[in-house]
Amino acid sequence: MIEIKGLNKRFGGLVALDNLSLSIGPGELFGFIGPNGAGKSTTMKVLAGLLSPDSGSAHVCGIDAVREGERVKRLLGYMPDFLGVYDDLTVHEYLQFFAAAFGIERAKRRSTIDSVLQLTDLTDKQHAMVDSLSRGMQQRLGVARLLLHDPKVLLLDEPASGLDPRARIELRELLLELRRMGKCLMVSSHILSELAEMVTSIGIIERGKLLFAGPVAEAMSRARLGQTIAISLESAGADEPEALSLDRAHALLSSDKRLTGVSREGEQLIVNLADAEDGRPASHHFVLKLLIDSGARIAAFEPRAAKLEDAFLRLTKGVVN
Repeated sequence: MIEIKGLNKRFGGLVALDNLSLSIGPGELFGFIGPNGAGKSTTMKVLAGLLSPDSGSAHVCGIDAVREGERVKRLLGYMPDFLGVYDDLTVHEYLQFFAAAFGIERAKRRSTIDSVLQLTDLTDKQHAMVDSLSRGMQQRLGVARLLLHDPKVLLLDEPASGLDPRARIELRELLLELRRMGKCLMVSSHILSELAEMVTSIGIIERGKLLFAGPVAEAMSRARLGQTIAISLESAGADEPEALSLDRAHALLSSDKRLTGVSREGEQLIVNLADAEDGRPASHHFVLKLLIDSGARIAAFEPRAAKLEDAFLRLTKGVVN
């Protein structure tokens, strides 16, 4: 559904896309992640026919997005990171306007609008003024607008930005429903925990270069995250001045080369163990023994599932354009 090969784009001395190649199939919900300025929005604008690359190709449903942009627009829906709305229009009037712009026959507009209102759970808001809607409702209206011409491919640039937790959950359920309908979705987001729960695959981009593309599980494996342990220590009592403090425990574990990372989250230490050379999980018993032998009083010592955020941090370098 989406096929990108060797895409390059510069803005003066800034490299926005660096030989980007990517393939997304039908029914996929592809999470596109990277820091601000990484090239996510530029990629989507090229696919939407809004921006021409310096070199390379981008196809949507087999159609060249650069040379045949008008044909592509009939198959694609694009929602930018900031969706402008028109004042003095109701939700229904807003959708009527865009249905006419998409060339939907007048006789079919009413049923089409009713269908997208129902799918996005906006039927009760159809007579409300667009500019009176909450941010979450406006984002759902943006998705409703995308669906009017029944596109096969949807590009959503930071759709959850600025939404409260309930609105994000509702948006996530809507995107999952669209995936079940067979749509191909490309979604960029900084909320990686939510992306991990709904995507079929991800792409990680940094400074215009694609660092990884594939299933989330493969990203975890590529990052060699190994096992993660969350450790809490009991506070030292007045009669135990020699008990190991959290700061001293952090320093002790940070110096151990068998660990790939030690960080502090509040009153917990998060310890990462690399997998053994044969690919099997490394034993964490030496960490427990090291702490106890050094005088630590362990309050909690719990394995923690690796997160998409962990893989992102491991695979990227933190550089931005």
